[in-house]
Amino acid sequence: MYKKDFDTLSEAINELNQAGYKEDFKALDNKLVGCNTKKSYKPSELRIVGTYRFEGMTNPQDGSVVFAIEANDNTKGTIVMSYGAKHNQNVKLIKEIPEATD
Repeated sequence: MYKKDFDTLSEAINELNQAGYKEDFKALDNKLVGCNTKKSYKPSELRIVGTYRFEGMTNPQDGSVVFAIEANDNTKGTIVMSYGAKHNQNVKLIKEIPEATD
C-alpha cells in the first residue's frame, strides 16, 4: 500500500511517477488500458494501492481523485478521475477494482 499525503494533484502524480507508478491508465467500458504500453486489464487483474482526493480551490465540485494502481504483471500506474457532478468517466469500473489490504 502506497501511503503518503499530498498537497496538490500535480505533486501526487509527480511523486507517484518517481515511485514507479509510470503508466497512465484510462478506463474503457470493461477494462483499464495503459496509455504507454497499450496493455488492457480487467478489474480482477488490478488492485488499488492508494487513493488521493483533491478539492477545487474555489469550488469543491471541481475536485479530482488519483488512484495508484498495480497490475498482476507488476505494472504500476495511476488514473485521475473527476468527482464533480458532470463527468463521463466509468466510475462503476473503478469500483470493481479491489483495494489492497496490506
